[in-house]
Formats: sequence, structure tokens, C-alpha cells
Amino acid sequence: MKSFVVNLVRALRLPFVSASALAFIFGSLISRHPFNPAIFLLGLTAAVSTHLSANLINDYADSREGTDWLDKKFYGFFGGSKLIQEGVFSQKFYLGLAVSFALISLFAVVSLAIILKNVFVLAIFIAVIALSWAYSAKPLQLSYNRLGEIAVFILFGPIVVMGGYFLQTGIFPDMKSFALSLPFGFFTAAILYANEIPDLADDKKCGKFTWASVVGSSRAYLIYYALMVFAFLSIIMNVGSHLIAPISLFAIFLIFIAHKATTILKNNPYDKEKLVESSKLTIAVHTLASLILIAGILL
Repeated sequence: MKSFVVNLVRALRLPFVSASALAFIFGSLISRHPFNPAIFLLGLTAAVSTHLSANLINDYADSREGTDWLDKKFYGFFGGSKLIQEGVFSQKFYLGLAVSFALISLFAVVSLAIILKNVFVLAIFIAVIALSWAYSAKPLQLSYNRLGEIAVFILFGPIVVMGGYFLQTGIFPDMKSFALSLPFGFFTAAILYANEIPDLADDKKCGKFTWASVVGSSRAYLIYYALMVFAFLSIIMNVGSHLIAPISLFAIFLIFIAHKATTILKNNPYDKEKLVESSKLTIAVHTLASLILIAGILL
């Protein structure tokens, strides 16, 4: 039983859920309206369940395409969970679990639509679940056609932050919540991109082309650096526009961690073992920056 739970956590890529959860929490706290805990919990359930469904369908699709079979070693941060390749779970298991989490998310969203008396919530959900699956699955397979990074930026930036804001206020679209969502979008896109660099050679063999394929492994760090710069600049912009408290500027100190990650990507573009560290550092930057930004809203 214990091994099943451990493998399930690995299959779900549960640690990565912080990307959607923290962004949603932030978006929900932007509003100066009275905070509705029930709406918040239902929205958080929808956001996290959709994220988990997308994680599972990603492993399913990459296994079917052969991408995850070229290197069967489990690295923890990129290359998939490898549980299909290890014979622990089947592709059918992943697909079924992905559908299950999509249904959990649908139940939460339908509940929100009923409580808020607003069918627009359901319309947004349909668009989000479609985009999250289209990232990996046919016919669009956005991640195979250099559009995955844009999809992740949208899903984990504007969509989840503005979604949290909308559920608390009923306002959508909104320029304030959009501007405040930008750091989350850039940081999450940086996580994805850092995880794409180690897989570049294997991805190309299977016809999967990411942004890293545009510049090649040796210069892939340049795009990563740009994503980080845009993330930090958007924080400065939001503080300068008085959208968030000046304490948020403490997030700028995380640029030193981002610089270390960039250096690893620059000096070891072909060494997967060393690139695990750059992925860890990128996640650390996202998590710490998110917590600082949440503090900036609370204060």
C-alpha cells in the first residue's frame, strides 16, 4: 500500500501542484471584496484537479508518442514520471486517472456555477481543460509545436490568477489581475523551459519541438534568462504601479538563485544529472517569489 501511494504521488507529480495552487491563492487574495472561503476552496479544488489531470495526460501522451521511452531513467523533474516505462502503471491507468481528475474539477466548477449563478464559470473551465489537454494530446499537441510554453504561461499566469480574482469579485477580464498574474506566468514558463533543455535531443528524435530547439542546447540558457528577467521586471512594474506592496520587491533578491540556475544551464547543457539542479533552483525561485507576492497582497 505504501509503495502504491508513493508511486501515485510520483505519477501525479504532486510537488508541481504548487505552481497552480500558489497562483490561485494569490489571485483570490487580490480582491478587496469580502473573502468567500467556500468559493475559494471549490476554486482551488478545480485549479489543482485540472493541473493534476494535465500532468497525467502529459505522461500518457508522451508515452504513446515514444518520447519517454528513449531515456527510461527517472530524474524527478523532467522526462516524465517513467512509471509506464517501469511497468508500474499502464497508459490506460494514466488516462483513466486523468479523466477522473477532470471530472472532479468539473464537479467543483458546476458547484461554483450554481452558487454564483453564473454559467460563464463553466465556459472558462471548458476552455481551460481543453487547453491543458491540448498541451500534450492530439490533435493539437501544443508542446510538440513550440506552443507549449505559451500555453503554460497562459494557464499558470493569467488564467489561474484572474480566475481566482473572478471567483471572488465576479469581474473578468480585469487589467489589474492580469498585470499581477505576469510574474506567475513567466516563472512557471521558466520551470517548463528548464525541464525541456535536458530532454532536447530525445524530443527531436520523436518530432517534439520546444523553444529550446530554436536556439539549441548550447544557447538555450538565453531564453531561460529572458523569462526570468521578464518575471522580475513585471514584479517591479506592479510595485511601481501601486498594484502590490513594496515588500514584494524582496522577490528581486531571488535573481541570485536564478543566476545560479542560468549558469548551470549554460555550462552543462548536455548533462542531465547536473541539470536536475537547475530545475530545483527554478522551482525554488517560483515558490519563494509566490510566497513573497502573497505576502505583498496580505500586507
